[in-house]
Amino acid sequence: MAVQNISNYTFRDTFSLSVINLEKACVVNESQQVDAYSIYWIKDGKGQYNVDFRSYAFNGSTLFFLSPGQIFSVDTEKIKLAYKLTFAQDFYCIQIHDKEVSCNGVLFNNIYETPFVEPCEKDIAKLDFILENLIDEFESSQAAQYDMLQSYLKQFIIHSVRIKKENHIIKDAIETKLFKDFSILVEQNFKNLHSVTDYATRLGVSPKSLTKHFKKIGAETPSDFIKNRLILEAKRQLKYADDTVKQIAYNLGFNDPAYFNRFFKKQTSQSPLQFKKSI
Repeated sequence: MAVQNISNYTFRDTFSLSVINLEKACVVNESQQVDAYSIYWIKDGKGQYNVDFRSYAFNGSTLFFLSPGQIFSVDTEKIKLAYKLTFAQDFYCIQIHDKEVSCNGVLFNNIYETPFVEPCEKDIAKLDFILENLIDEFESSQAAQYDMLQSYLKQFIIHSVRIKKENHIIKDAIETKLFKDFSILVEQNFKNLHSVTDYATRLGVSPKSLTKHFKKIGAETPSDFIKNRLILEAKRQLKYADDTVKQIAYNLGFNDPAYFNRFFKKQTSQSPLQFKKSI
């Protein structure tokens, strides 16, 4: 990676902005597990990124949204200018602000949809304006800096949500409250709750009604949704954790490691150990 210039701005180790200029193609063989909410804005460039074992090619201005726990790596990239925004939950809680911003399950914590959007020229101008103000605020030392920085980050996220909804096809499922509530509930509890009944009870509907709703909006079944979330977490832990397969099974709420092995092989056509060796 040939780096021409990197400008870093940080606020109390909870919010940061990096402005990056790269002049040559770079290949990152080692993937990394994301530990904070991150937004990558490739303003001018092209390449191919991997997010949670899926590849995404891009060419032109592209915004990527990554949530804690996701696995990210670069196959190829040739970038002239890029921005990286990183924030901790302590700086900006997307769950608390979701009623106003609606990014939870759309931009972040949405492992089932394409994790990027492509802004048009008009959108780029608006995002540029927000970033210019953000950088000015980073460089200032005036009162209420935290509130100002959070406000600009919030504006950036809100506009990104609008771009996604206006210029990209979003599955009807995401727009339905029941589906969104279910997906967020699964994200919070999938290690402990594995049955559709558990989630239906917490949502105040019957398992049959929940399944019918998913079928109506063209989504996978609630059962498959839960299984896929478990498989993704199993893959993440097999790649990054030092735990044995047996311990990973316990981590994911399986009392019988042998059953976990059968479950994993049925869903992926590989045993956990075969998958671990393959990556």
